[in-house]
Amino acid sequence: MTLTTTHIDELLDKCRLGDERAQMMVYKKYSKAMFNAAYRIVKHSAEAEDIMQECFLKAFTKLDTYEGTSTFGAWLKKIVVNQSINVYNKKIKYQEVSYNDQFKNAVDDESGIASDEEEKNPKVKMILKTLDSLKENYRVALTLHLIEGYDYEEICEILNISYANCRTTISRAKESLRKKLMSYEN
Repeated sequence: MTLTTTHIDELLDKCRLGDERAQMMVYKKYSKAMFNAAYRIVKHSAEAEDIMQECFLKAFTKLDTYEGTSTFGAWLKKIVVNQSINVYNKKIKYQEVSYNDQFKNAVDDESGIASDEEEKNPKVKMILKTLDSLKENYRVALTLHLIEGYDYEEICEILNISYANCRTTISRAKESLRKKLMSYEN
């Protein structure tokens, strides 16, 4: 069953009234995409799952603040991305050993909710794996820009950096990714 915008609006109205069945339908529709958004930032499936569920709870309790100026999915994704970046920054702040070096194999072995394209296309797998090997600020900026579809202004706001810094970071990240991919081809 395809949920139309009208149907989503009806479900959200029911959610505002506390209808748990409507909340479950909204959760089922958006949970996979929200998990993927969180996972691409925090790189740990259990943490991404926690973030996703916390964000749904937050969204359902703050549903009255949703004004409808964007789609509900975009509004929810912004909550998930902001929460994921907060969790990621806290982890990095208190971490002495690099998360990726220490736990890379454990993350790769965990079963998460992967996108269909990622499972089927070996080129996509290689690009995403190479993206994971970039410096953390490059990886986060490119993920937000190329995968999540945020523009420079939104990334500036999310990462709390200047516009010039954002453009430079994304440009350098793309160049670093391009060089690493070229080295794999040769």
